[in-house]
Amino acid sequence: MPTKITNVLAANRGEIAIRIFRACTELGIRTTAVYPWEDRLSIHRYKADRAFQIGEAGAPVASYLDGDALIELALQEGVDAIHPGYGFLSENAAFAQKCIDAGLVWIGPSPEVMRALGDKVSARAVALEAGLSVVPGSDGAVPTIEAARAFADSHGFPLLIKAAHGGGGRGMRIVRAAEELEDAFDSARNEARSAFGNDEVFIERFIERPRHIEVQLLGDKHGNIVHLFERDCSIQRRYQKLIEIAPAPALPEAVRQRVHDDALRIARAVGYSSAGTVEFVARFKVAGRG
Repeated sequence: MPTKITNVLAANRGEIAIRIFRACTELGIRTTAVYPWEDRLSIHRYKADRAFQIGEAGAPVASYLDGDALIELALQEGVDAIHPGYGFLSENAAFAQKCIDAGLVWIGPSPEVMRALGDKVSARAVALEAGLSVVPGSDGAVPTIEAARAFADSHGFPLLIKAAHGGGGRGMRIVRAAEELEDAFDSARNEARSAFGNDEVFIERFIERPRHIEVQLLGDKHGNIVHLFERDCSIQRRYQKLIEIAPAPALPEAVRQRVHDDALRIARAVGYSSAGTVEFVARFKVAGRG
């Protein structure tokens, strides 16, 4: 029998948590918010049925990344389910597994799917095995600056250093020349460690002026997976999306169909169930422009 959810804890803050609470309220489900001292006046705290302060003053991000403390709070306060939102612990497969092991409902993809796709190094391998085209990049995580220099020597510049875990544009650095590499490598790892609790990074060739296309996916527990079309997320500031446009404008129909099909191929390859997105980088000519 499906588990009946009566109270959801949003392991997140701000608008992300507010949207979760709004959906739960419409479904008749009670809500629980968490907040560190620095977010004590954040609106999400007041949009939930109840709220609890977490962590220690001076470490707001670390408070949201303390998965063990969040699970302990959930169990103490009669929470049935944890919704991670996006960012923070949302792509942490170990946290998802701990929630399930503790008897909580994890609202998101299974830990197995998260391990396959949440880790961007593993996601590249899944895409390659499914026959998709990927941007040239490192075979796995790049652990040292020496390994980063070796990749640069083989592939040239510009390069993009990216956090292997997490999202939201954190832990990303563009490198256009050899003298920039070491500082960018250290900076990306430090930001990744601070934002996601993991400093693994990988490297890809940087593509100038790409289109960032995302395909919406919905999968159930019975193997049924559909796409809900695409959106263009190319207008960004500091790697953070400012505007999402659906359907993607000026996208050639052949490209549109290909990204839909490829998104479904990836989802089927890992047995995806939940709601989420697959992101693509695309370049094509529109009205005579590159």
